[in-house]
Amino acid sequence: MAQSNDEALKRTIRRRQLREMVPLADSTIYEMEQRGEFPRRFALTPRCVVWDLSEVQAWLAARRAKPILRAPKPDLKQRRARPIKGPDQPPGSGSMAG
Repeated sequence: MAQSNDEALKRTIRRRQLREMVPLADSTIYEMEQRGEFPRRFALTPRCVVWDLSEVQAWLAARRAKPILRAPKPDLKQRRARPIKGPDQPPGSGSMAG
């Protein structure tokens, strides 16, 4: 009987606790929820939303196990023009010729 009570009572966390665990902006979390990439929040009252702690912990464990693929570097051979360095411009501040 004690096991079924433990399974029925799941721990929830509020936004402040979520931010301590997951250092992402609120807008990023919201967008990820909309895309199905993050556990969904649910409302306890009209002014109180919470997340299931076990779902957030499972999401974190999955993120740790799977490496994030970096975006590929741009192919410099496809650019239309090379930066032009003038005699009075320091390196790195050249403008694009068009």
